[in-house]
Amino acid sequence: MRNVPLDSVDAIERDVLAIGTDYAPGTLLEMHHHRRAQFLYGATGLMEVGTDDGAWVVPPHCGVWIPANKPHRVRMVGVSTRSLYIEPSAAPREGSRCEVLLVSPLLRQLLLEATQAQALYGEHDRDGLVMRLTLAEIARAATLPIFAPLPKDRVLHRLCVEFLYAPSIRATAGDWAVQLHRSERTFTRFFRAETGMPFGEWRQHACLISALSRLAEGQPVTAVALELGYDSPGAFSTMFRRRLGFSPSSISHSMMGDSTPEPAG
Repeated sequence: MRNVPLDSVDAIERDVLAIGTDYAPGTLLEMHHHRRAQFLYGATGLMEVGTDDGAWVVPPHCGVWIPANKPHRVRMVGVSTRSLYIEPSAAPREGSRCEVLLVSPLLRQLLLEATQAQALYGEHDRDGLVMRLTLAEIARAATLPIFAPLPKDRVLHRLCVEFLYAPSIRATAGDWAVQLHRSERTFTRFFRAETGMPFGEWRQHACLISALSRLAEGQPVTAVALELGYDSPGAFSTMFRRRLGFSPSSISHSMMGDSTPEPAG
């Protein structure tokens, strides 16, 4: 189904409903919730997701798991989404918090296939099998071990979002302090209070999020490292392995067919 309001099909007796929706750039879905759990995948662009747990950015090749009845808001930045709406009794993941999940090539293809099904698909035919396999893949999907929470302060929020589009490991707290007309010490305290993270850690997470997206698109490790401001591909790879437990080169291999990145040796 494409561009179909959930309310118009929510009552249909199917454990999983798959809907693809195209959003204009900058579309904001104000705080709302669904009776069903949701797996929200942006086939293109970025999504800013906010809940009572915090706010963060969901990069390409990732999706967000939203438990049933969890209030959330979403800002779409050039996004075409593929969503699964799942009866709580059939939810493949537990817990009351949202999670950002890595989307494997298989899960991505399943999501694309699922949204081709009609609301009253046959539960025991091919569409039904696709839905069940999609749930199984969501259940085993790895949680993204990095995140860049977004602040509530309007000006700092804007700076953070701009940085996420063009991150650099060379950016300093002093640079940002100047833009906010604060001392570096005051800015450092302010940033941590707004995001819950020290500036340097948030900056590294932002660079890693960008790196994952670029590597998944097939960009060379060397190009990604230099664009992010690292002194060398080796320095970037060492940091990447230390934070994520696998090498950056394994990301492109994963997107070419392997289900998960290989651990670094």
